Order: sequence, then structure tokens, then C-alpha cells
Amino acid sequence: MLRATFQQGTTRDLKWRRTQLLALDTFLVECEAEIARALHDDLRKSPAESFLTETNFLRGEIRFALRHLKSWMKPHRVLVPLIYQPAKAHYSREPYGVVLIIGAWNYPLQLCLAPLISALAAGNCAVIKPSEQAPHTSAVIATRLKDYLDRSAICVIEGGVEEGKALLEQRFDYIFYTGSQEIGQKVMLAAARHLTPLTLELGGKCPCIVDEDADIKIAARRIVWAKFLNAGQTCLAPDYLLVHEKRTDELFLSMQQAITDFYGADPRQSPDYPRIINEHHLQRLQMLLEGTTLSCGGDTDSVDRYVAPTILRGVRPESPLMQSEIFGPLLPVMAYRELDEALAFIRQGKEPLAIYLFSSDRQVQERVLRHSRSGGLCINDLLFQAAIHSLPFGGFGGSGFGAYHGRAGFETFSCQRSVLHRALHPDPDLRYPPYGIRKIGFLRRLVSGVT
Repeated sequence: MLRATFQQGTTRDLKWRRTQLLALDTFLVECEAEIARALHDDLRKSPAESFLTETNFLRGEIRFALRHLKSWMKPHRVLVPLIYQPAKAHYSREPYGVVLIIGAWNYPLQLCLAPLISALAAGNCAVIKPSEQAPHTSAVIATRLKDYLDRSAICVIEGGVEEGKALLEQRFDYIFYTGSQEIGQKVMLAAARHLTPLTLELGGKCPCIVDEDADIKIAARRIVWAKFLNAGQTCLAPDYLLVHEKRTDELFLSMQQAITDFYGADPRQSPDYPRIINEHHLQRLQMLLEGTTLSCGGDTDSVDRYVAPTILRGVRPESPLMQSEIFGPLLPVMAYRELDEALAFIRQGKEPLAIYLFSSDRQVQERVLRHSRSGGLCINDLLFQAAIHSLPFGGFGGSGFGAYHGRAGFETFSCQRSVLHRALHPDPDLRYPPYGIRKIGFLRRLVSGVT
């Protein structure tokens, strides 16, 4: 049904795209309380965190798309060289068709609907596969979204691994996947069978450098907020800290104070501190804690799916904590003497989704920019590079490829189509055989002069 809808041209119209985006915004407003309850049931998110990181972010993305959609859709005129005149040429962005969006469990609403906003703006039909690991949010998306959006163009498929495999066996025109590198490889293999283009948003070990000249108190507050938001289950969260050896002790004390300021003496009692998604991930984090040296935290509760905000000191590069993305509220800290040492360590691993730097020294900022590679770089703050709708958001290398948000999302879910319109006259013989020596010589001079 979705492919028939697309082939009829329904989704190409500007009015249809605007109507669907406005309807999605209405869904977020009218179902906000229901969404907040689902996010609390899945991740113990507070209403404030659900608003800031899920519904409000999505509404901002919708407003941005509505404001710019008409200009994004306009054909782009290009100049035609004199030898091809009279002619007109342009290129425009065309929707791919029927796209598959596979969401993740850590931000189970945002990571399904942010790509959908881009897909709708670009004029596609879409199949959405929410994560089964956040069942309450998945159910809200599946049962309520159809009351707002065009059912002939958008559908939601719930389920687990088997349903995901069955979807990937189908031929889609584009696939957008958010999740782990391991599953991302399988999605890419499945896409290759149909030569389907795709975007992979995979995360990775995002480092945060705190240089010698950093404002430690502000850095500590911002790091603690970004790391323990959603109990550390954020692909953009700082995965580990590289701190100048002269500022390490000061930073430890400031981060411990920030944890107390934000979550109280016992974060377990804080209404603003979420929980781990399930038992499997809680056990994984408990294993990572074994044999570590605590600066603070370390408490866990399997029944409550609770892992305290935890800062770890004396971490070695060979530690299990440093082998893969932690994706939880454990923050390893390592000291360095020279900035080149920290940058060399970062380059040893796969390219992260983001690199964070706290420094007011322009030369230090420039060195980090020039001597590192990542999906994004944020200086003197964390996470907000993903909140600016006009900035493309996406990975690089090991953290994925492709980008979305704002215009980048519109372009991700659309392809360029070039159009040349030439006049029938004049029609000189110069282009047609036979090609004698004089004609070839003239053609060489003519074409070389243009190109």
C-alpha cells in the first residue's frame, strides 16, 4: 500500500508534507502526558527530561522544517556553457520512495520520529520499527501515531529480532538505522542485497579532553550533566575523560560536588535520575565495575535497575572499560601530560561520534580540530551540537555515516535529480559524424576552451 501511495505522487506535494508535519506536531502535543508515562515506565525518565530530550526537541525540528521546507524543495538553477546554448538546466531533490526507519531504545521516541520528520519533509512514505527494548514507548508510537498521520503512507511495525530481520529482507528505497555497531553491520549487509542506500548512526567512545587552562567548576558541571543524563545511555555522552595531570584532583572534587548538587546525597532517591533499560545491560555494567578504583558511586541494584553515577580513577588503556562503548553511568578518567599524548590516544581507536574539549586557548582548540577526526566537535560544552537544527548530525568512520537534522535530514532522505532542457534549434552538424581532421581540430579547441 505504501509503495502504491508513493507511485501515485501523493507525497511529493508541498501541502501533503506540511500537513503530515503539522499532524506529527499535534501528536506530540496531545499525547505528551501519555508519552511521558511510557518513557518513565521504560527508562524512569522524569517529565522534564522527556520534554527536553524527546518531545520538545522533536517539535523544534518540525518547526525548523516547516519554516524552510519550501526553499529546500525549490529547484537549483545552474549555468549552461555557451556551446550547449540555448538550454536551461537545474537539479532538484526527489524523495527516495518507501524508507525504513529503525529506532533505538535509549531515546525511543526521538530516534524514531526525528528521522521520520526528515523523511516526511523529503516526501517519502515510511515504515517505522521502534525498539522492542522500550516496549511502552513502542506501544504509544504504534497505537497512537496512526490516528494522526496518513495511514496509506506511514506505518509502524512492532516486534523483536525476527520482525527486524523480516523487514530487512524486503526491498526498501532507503534505510535509516540507529543503534550498535554490531547490528549496524548486519543492517548494512542486508541493504547490500538490494543495493539500498542507507544511513548508520552508531555512536562510539566519545572522548572529552579537559586541558590545563579549563574552567574546572564549569567543566565539571557540564560533564556530569551530559554523562549522567538518561543514566549515561546516550550515544553522544562523554565515554571517558582525558584530563591534564595538574587538574585531575580538582576535577574529581568538582564532579563529585556536581553529582550531589544535581541528584542529592543518594541519587537513587532523585526523581531526575533514570534507570538502566533492562537486566542484561545492568549486568554488563556491573561486570565493567569489577576491579575498578572508585572516585565516587559504584552502587547498583538489580531489582531497581539502578546504577549510581560513578566516576572511576586510575583507569588503564587496557581496561575492559576502554575496549567498547560503555553506554551507562560509568565515567573513566585518565590523566595526560601533553595534549599530543591525549590526541594520539584518541586516534588509536575508531572515529567517535563526537569529541569534546574544555579549553579557552585558541591554539589548543585548533590543534584538536586539526589532529582528530569525529562526527562532530564541541568546545566548552557537550551534547548541544546535536540540538542545533541547522547543524548536520551524524557519525564518521566507526561511528557511522550519513547525517540528519534540519536540511541535512531533508537531503539524506532525498536524491539529486539533474534536468537539462535544450532547444531543438539550431542543430549544427559539428556534433555529428563524419569527423574529419578539420572538424576534430575545431572541436578540440572549442571544448578545451570551455572546460
